[in-house]
Amino acid sequence: MSLLFFLLLGVKRHYKKRCQGRMRKHVGDLCLQAGMLQDALVHYHMAVELLRGVNDFLWLGAALEGLCSASVIFHYPGGTAGRTVGRKPSVSQPADAGKRHRPGEHIPPAGALTANGISADTSTEIGRAKNCLSPEDIIEKYKEAISYYGKYKNAGVIELEACVKAVRVLAIQKRAREASEFLQNAVYINLGQLSEEEKIQRYSILSELYQLIGFHRKSAFFKRVAAMQCVAPTIPEPGWRACYKLLLETLPGYSLSLDPKDFSKGTHRGWAAVQMRLLHELVYASRRMGNPALSVRHLSFLLQTMLDFLSDQEKKEVTQSLENYTSKCPGGMEVITLPDGLKLPPVPFTKLPIVRSVKLLNLPVSLRPHKVKGLPGQNMSTASPFIYSPIIMHNRGEERCKKIEFQWVQGDVCEVQLMVYNPMPYELRVENMGLLTSGVEFESLPAALSLPAESGLYPVTLVGVPRTAGNITVNGYHTSVFGVTSDCLLEGLPSVKTSGSLVEVIPSLPRLQLSTSLPRSAHASQPTSKEELSSTVSVQLFNGETQQLTITLENIGSEDIETLELTSKILSTKEKVFGEFLSWDLEEASSRLPLKSGQAVTLTVHIKVELDFSGQESLLQDLNDDGISVTGLPISSPLRQLLKPRSETRAFGSESGRAEYSHVKTLEAVLNFKYSGGAGRVEGYHRELSLGVHVDVEPSVFFTRVNTLPATSTRQCHLLLDIFNPTEHELTVSAENNQDLVLHASECQRMAIQVDKFDFETLPQPDQQTACFTSPKQLEEERQHAQGSQINSKLGICWSIISFRPNVLVNGKPCDCDVIADCRAGDPVTLEVRLTNRSKNSVGPLALTVVPFQDFQNGVQNYDLGEAVTFIGSNTFYIDTVKPKEDSVCVGALLFLYAGDFYLNIKFQDDSAGRELPLAWFTLPSVHIRALDAQLQAGA
Repeated sequence: MSLLFFLLLGVKRHYKKRCQGRMRKHVGDLCLQAGMLQDALVHYHMAVELLRGVNDFLWLGAALEGLCSASVIFHYPGGTAGRTVGRKPSVSQPADAGKRHRPGEHIPPAGALTANGISADTSTEIGRAKNCLSPEDIIEKYKEAISYYGKYKNAGVIELEACVKAVRVLAIQKRAREASEFLQNAVYINLGQLSEEEKIQRYSILSELYQLIGFHRKSAFFKRVAAMQCVAPTIPEPGWRACYKLLLETLPGYSLSLDPKDFSKGTHRGWAAVQMRLLHELVYASRRMGNPALSVRHLSFLLQTMLDFLSDQEKKEVTQSLENYTSKCPGGMEVITLPDGLKLPPVPFTKLPIVRSVKLLNLPVSLRPHKVKGLPGQNMSTASPFIYSPIIMHNRGEERCKKIEFQWVQGDVCEVQLMVYNPMPYELRVENMGLLTSGVEFESLPAALSLPAESGLYPVTLVGVPRTAGNITVNGYHTSVFGVTSDCLLEGLPSVKTSGSLVEVIPSLPRLQLSTSLPRSAHASQPTSKEELSSTVSVQLFNGETQQLTITLENIGSEDIETLELTSKILSTKEKVFGEFLSWDLEEASSRLPLKSGQAVTLTVHIKVELDFSGQESLLQDLNDDGISVTGLPISSPLRQLLKPRSETRAFGSESGRAEYSHVKTLEAVLNFKYSGGAGRVEGYHRELSLGVHVDVEPSVFFTRVNTLPATSTRQCHLLLDIFNPTEHELTVSAENNQDLVLHASECQRMAIQVDKFDFETLPQPDQQTACFTSPKQLEEERQHAQGSQINSKLGICWSIISFRPNVLVNGKPCDCDVIADCRAGDPVTLEVRLTNRSKNSVGPLALTVVPFQDFQNGVQNYDLGEAVTFIGSNTFYIDTVKPKEDSVCVGALLFLYAGDFYLNIKFQDDSAGRELPLAWFTLPSVHIRALDAQLQAGA
């Protein structure tokens, strides 16, 4: 009996404590609901102590959860839903400072006792602060409560609620890692048999909590799970719209945006594989919703943004799916608005193909407009009356950065070149590719192209016709790929290189087409590039021959040609041309203006070549006159002083001799046609059409030597000409009152002409209007006519007579031809050349050149003395115009580095721009200088 009594007594006490603990917990809940925060804290603490002693874990966990809830209210008055940081009153604060009772809360009087004998005087702040848990203890108590809930199989719901509450508190405390541990535990809580709706709600709540603590990718994962739960196989009517909506909400968590502009900035963000899986699910969901346009938009977005991460097989599958979708619903550039108000922006295919550069091309050279210079007000600014304004200059600088320098013409085809690249592993067909412009009315001419697989950079030219005048801006291009129409703007492609997109369109101008009677040539002019010429003609002529060039000009444009001008320019500057190279008469063509569309006019241009083939050392050989005269001056070789014997008639029949005389000179010129008409002429614009003329000139006859002999009459003399035929044809030379001379190919013969003598002193000065030459020191003496097989040459024989008295001084001493000047090697030697003009006319400008050489007395002369003789200063002196009876002095110095005999060759040449004489026309006798060694000279 005693043992049973004690057992029953122990059970009774255990049961009593459990009842008291549960009652305390229940009273604490009521106090918490009533807003009596301090009473709730006391009751929860007492309940925890009583229930812990009797191992009532379910109620103990509930009491701990209540204690945590009351403490949370104290620390965070704003609640756990927001992010308001709670206040923490200290013990020293007034008692009323911590009382945040709700309206209607009843505060029991001090000293009141409860039915259980517990004092109700717990309103002091000291008691509240003592019973309230700290923020760290709140989390520990939550963990303890959750562990007690886990002991019961059917307590999964309240365990999940406790985890949720703890996560919200940790979110306020910004302890995301610990909050993730609570959520991870909540994922594995067994809630028994849940309905599909409850499962969706559970995963949605987990997603929101992960979003709350900043785990965006984890939040997106559970939201995607919730979306997949909406279309689970167990659901008789899957909710594809709800699934699609939840999938859209997961996009930020995976760093996805439905705006393709976000993917053109910087590097790619997020996991591409997960993003592609999500986009595929969006495509499938939209298709099951019955919205093919939405499927096309998402699939286009997938192909545009994830192209770099797709394998070759995946690219092929995606494009095939896209073509299947667009066959039913073509893709466009319209904005798609969803029922909830979300707008899907268009997706242009800027990577199909990839454009690397965009360049606006200038019109062809023959169609480029030119502004007439010198128009009134052309260079004046109408925006300000001031000459200079920094604001105007700033605006012009900004406009220059955007505007291209050249102009397009209204009604002409304009071109824009794109460098494109096909990134697909198979052939890419692009249809309806054209330009996107703004400003003037522009007719784009679409193009279709097929790019091979991974083609690399491939040039594509897009064309169009501006229909009005003004400024036009090329904004981009449009394409149609896989059934999707795209408008690709240049401003959205920062990687595309462009030189500008704004160009001026001027009013319409006529167009002129040129055709010639001579064949076209492939020769390119040296000063100007080949593309600057509309065409080039080539012809081969003998020196002195004339050829006619017939040019037909046809108006192929829509505007009338109202003005036509023709100018010529010789490009070859090395060769001197005598007479007019190109000549024409434009009066007949001008009389037919204005030239209507489709009409043509013909113009004849005469090509006449007269070149000087003298002065070429490699072409001619000295021909002696067999003792008749040894004073003859060889025109082609003025520096030679040794005459080699030759026979009276010498034929150069060998191949080497023929090749020596086969030198061909080239003349190049440009005929420039300037024409205008229509509205462009009113604005001051015109066009230019250039025709290149390439002429190869072969020598027709050479006068190798000119000699004179006295005739039987004192008033006449015989002029002896050695004439050489360098051509492959038989040549007949005729002169007035003289018998014709027949020359075979490569044959040289002598011709004698009787001429009248004249006095140079009494020779009248030529009149300026009738003078053929600009320099008075050149006098025309005789003009011959030579006619051969298809040759009509005009030969002029000219020489000049200048009377100079030279004086040469070496170290201040006169030095003649037979005087040897001595000097010491290593010492500077002064050289002075004094020239006196004894003629009646001024002479100059001239250039005096001193050339040192050594004569080995065996026919060999060494001019390579760079290491033996050096000049102090320059070896060339400039002599200005020397008036009659005046002197000109040139002073220089030399330094002989070694001992030996040296000669100085002093020659003059005409330095004027319009010289008519050969390069070197006057040479002084050689000066002999002997440089002695210093020791030998001292011994002497």
